Order: sequence, then structure tokens, then C-alpha cells
Amino acid sequence: MRVIICGAGQVGFNLARYLSERDNHVTVIDSSAELINKINDRLDVKAICGFASHPEILESAGADSADMLIAVTYSDEVNMIACEISHALFKVPTKISRVRSQAYLDPKWSRLFSKEHLSIDVVISPEVEVAKSISQSLSISGAFDLISLANGRVNIVAVRCTQDTPVINTPISHVTSLYPDLDLTVIGIVREDYNFLPQPQDILQVGDAVYFAVAQEQIPLAMNAFGFEYQAAHRLLILGGGNIGLSLAQEIEQSYPGVHIEIIEKNPTRAEAIASSLKNTIVLCGDALDSEILQEASVSTTETVVALTEDDRVNTLASLLAKRLGAMRALALINNTSHAPLVTSLGVDAIISPRKVTVSKILQHVRRGRIRSVHSLGENFGEIIEAEAVQASSLIGSTVQDLNSDKEIIVAAIIRNAEVIIPLPATIIQLEDRIIIMVANRAISKIEKLFSARIDYY
Repeated sequence: MRVIICGAGQVGFNLARYLSERDNHVTVIDSSAELINKINDRLDVKAICGFASHPEILESAGADSADMLIAVTYSDEVNMIACEISHALFKVPTKISRVRSQAYLDPKWSRLFSKEHLSIDVVISPEVEVAKSISQSLSISGAFDLISLANGRVNIVAVRCTQDTPVINTPISHVTSLYPDLDLTVIGIVREDYNFLPQPQDILQVGDAVYFAVAQEQIPLAMNAFGFEYQAAHRLLILGGGNIGLSLAQEIEQSYPGVHIEIIEKNPTRAEAIASSLKNTIVLCGDALDSEILQEASVSTTETVVALTEDDRVNTLASLLAKRLGAMRALALINNTSHAPLVTSLGVDAIISPRKVTVSKILQHVRRGRIRSVHSLGENFGEIIEAEAVQASSLIGSTVQDLNSDKEIIVAAIIRNAEVIIPLPATIIQLEDRIIIMVANRAISKIEKLFSARIDYY
């Protein structure tokens, strides 16, 4: 596939790296010579310095033969115009645009992105997607990440092991023997700064961030196994009333009307503006690093604190302060993901990466064949792939044990005739099974061959 990526920032860079490593022909456009030089130094892609919305630049990038254009520059207007020009002049089949400004995303103007107006196939809003991701995880107390698959029948849940976790110091293979009625598959572990796909003999340790696959109806029992009482959060404190904080509050108000929400925003003008945009949220004007304002927001009785200011350091310190003052769990937005292991080692329960969420969302639209969805768990970790076993697939008749590869591939769940199966090693893959697989980045080509379809494009 031939892909043009407009924008060489963090999202553009990671998309270019992902797609180029999977034998796609990638061209990156950016007006910053510094970012283009970084692309040239680190990636095996074509890089062009220029404005992504200029027809001659798009032409030199090969737009006339491109299969897809992904516009993720810092300018919404450039992104939208690049998509429109790609359609009008070069007939690029698929166009994805990042749009961040709430001025465009207001539901009042939703018809702007209809087919008869702008030629954009997919609009991605990082703020909205991050808010949805956080909101989803808040539906389960104790989980810091939640990915819903197979129309909600299977969930990937992420929890952190503590000294009180019942299954610590236990081999993964023994978890279900301790809880005979529980079926789950542990698909990933983050231990300090090391991410890996676990094997049955691996032992869960204090501090581990554990990702597991479980059927929707078994979530309460699974959370109990990891020491959490299954319940939705009733009190939420948001630190920072920027676009993400506002989007999260709006999402919670709409999806979880029973949750009590408070926001602490430092800027008085912004605090007044967001207060007028929300119906049932209390907005306090103050500093998230001020213990008195946190106590005024009843932080000690709050299940979840989410720090969403524009400053990584403020988010880290405010999360730690909130936990010291009694908050049950704290999540911090961190743009520099290289700091993530340090932040979580200090006591923050989980980090939120807008870059990871945005890249993962875009990848869901960059696929073909029987691949239903692709979710990235982060750099150098792996991906969760939901796909169908078709007649041409070489995996028909194979057992799960045949497919599971040492720290490369784990079959997490199978959906067969509307039934969710957490597979055993001897489970046999059948025609039309929908299979959820955790796969290390280095094993992507192996998965492509098994499913007889490239996972990363239409």
C-alpha cells in the first residue's frame, strides 16, 4: 500500500514507523525541516519538506497513485484541505484527518463532515478519543484501561497488582485453578520498564500491570481475583479543564449520569467557560498542586482522579498528591511516554498517552480483509488483533497450542456462534471463528500469513 502521512510530529512519526515496518510505501510531508531530518535519520521512508495542503507538494509525494492519506499536522485547516485536495485532484481513495478544535467538532456543525461537503472518510479527534478511552476504563473500579472487542462480548482489562492482590506470587497457569469458575487469558505484563507477552509459568509480581482478556459477564469475578470489587466509579475528580478535561466531563455526564464530577481548573476565565458548558459538574478554580483545593474537592473520598493539564510534571505531582490525600487511584496524562515507567514506579496507577490512543484509533481504519480491528498497546509492546478465520486461512484445524508462540503470539479468546470461548491449548480453530490475538510487533508478518490477509490496510 502507498500511504502519504501529512505531519511528522509524534503521531505522524509513529504511524510512519508502524506502516513502513510492514512493507508499505510511506511518504511523510511536513513544513519543519527539523522534523523531516529526524524522519530521514530514523526511518526508511520518503520525506518531503513542504506544506501538506499545497497541490505540488502532494503531487511530488505521489498522491496520484496513493491508496491512503493520513493528515495529522498541527493545523486542523491544513489537515482538512489536504484531504479535500487529495480527493479533488488526485482521487485518493481513503482520507483520514485529525481535527482537534472544538469549533469544528461541535455537534451543531456535524454536517460539515458529511460526504456531500468535505471529502474526509474518517475524522479523528484526539481529545474526544482520549476522553472516551478514560470514560470506558472508569466503568470498572480498579481497571486503568479497558478495550471492548467483539461488540462488547470480550474485554481487555488492565489492572495493577499490589501487595493485597490475591494472585501475586502465583504462576499465570494457576490463576484459574484458584478460581475454578473464572476463564481469562493473561495477554500482557508491564513490569517496571519491560513489556512482555507472558507464558503460563510466569509469576505475577507486586507492581505488575496486567492485561487480561475476559468475557463481559465474567468481569466481576476477574476483578475479584485481582483484589478489586467490581463497581463503577461514583466520584471523579478531573485536574485540568482543557479540551480533554472538558470532553471527559461531557462524556461522563452523558454516559454515566450517576457519577459525581468535579473539575479543578487554574485559569479563572477557562473555569467559568467550562462551567457554563457542563450541566452537573462542579468546577473549582484553583491549583491542582494545592492540597487545600484538593481537599475542598473531597479528594479523600474520590475513587478516581485524572490529571489532564498540559504539563506532564504537574500531572505526575498532582496525581501523587491526590493519592497521598486518600484518592483510591490516580491517572496522569503524559505526553512524553519515555517517562512512563518512572511515573508509574512513583505510585501513579496508570498513564494516559494521547499519542497512543490516537495512533491506535487510526490503525483501526488501516486494515483490510477479515481483520475486524487492531488495537495498539503501545510502543515495543504489541497489538490486539480481532480477525475472522476464513477458508483460505492456514490456521483452520490448528490448535491454540500450535498458534501460541513463545512471547510472540497468544490466542486470547474465540467467538464461535455467539459464544465466547477462553481457549485451552487443545482448542481447535474452526471456520468462521472470530479470534482475538495478542501479537508482538515482530510477529505481525506471521499473523498476516495465518489469516491470508494483510492486517494493516484495506
